[in-house]
Amino acid sequence: MLVHPQFDPVALHLGPLAIRWYGLMYLLAFLLVLVLGRWRIHHQPWTGWTPRMLDDVLFYGVLGVILGGRLGYVFFYKPADYLADPAAILRVWEGGMSFHGGFLGVLIAMVFFARRYHLPWLSVTDFIAPLVPLGLGAGRIGNFINGELWGRPTSLPWGMVFPHVDATPRHPSQLYEFALEGIALFVILWWLARKPRPQGFLSAAFLLGYGTFRFLVEFTREPDAFLGTLALGLSMGQWLSLPMIAAGLLLFWLRRP
Repeated sequence: MLVHPQFDPVALHLGPLAIRWYGLMYLLAFLLVLVLGRWRIHHQPWTGWTPRMLDDVLFYGVLGVILGGRLGYVFFYKPADYLADPAAILRVWEGGMSFHGGFLGVLIAMVFFARRYHLPWLSVTDFIAPLVPLGLGAGRIGNFINGELWGRPTSLPWGMVFPHVDATPRHPSQLYEFALEGIALFVILWWLARKPRPQGFLSAAFLLGYGTFRFLVEFTREPDAFLGTLALGLSMGQWLSLPMIAAGLLLFWLRRP
């Protein structure tokens, strides 16, 4: 049996300013997009991208992640609470971000970016798809450091006790998500991106890969206490992942040779 280390969520105090590990993980995610994007531009010239385009798409993406992630959490998870106290939507330091909301936010942001550069939308999402998973993995490390989004009870030898929750060994589901949504998905997409692919192929692979991994890991993750499980015993995360899987399969079918 393992015990969660109970990290201090604050990495550094600068006077009244507290720099949190979770915020640093977001910063790391954006830096990884820049580093990996520049590698693709230099080593994969068929993408047609330039460093200026990468800098611009990161700006659009940051806005999409932050606005979409916050609004997604508000509308997907706690609409009644925020309707009663709309000002709480702005209190992002209290926590509350949704991957699926951030994902939708990025998709919308990419529409504006594609229009600016007169590019097909799918060619934009194809370029950024392999750059995203390691950033997602960084976010899951942030969840683990914070001791949030813990797993369901387990008798497996690597079950982990989260002392701030209870004394029950639980799945370290944050680490499962880091391994699957972060490392495994990155390896798959990076391998697929090693040569030119039909437009939409990498986007479809991301949708199918992330949706499948998230759907499976949710079986080990404790559902949100204020939601529990929904229809068919599935969690909100699983229901939100199913459209991603369906969209990935549909895009593969539409883009088949």
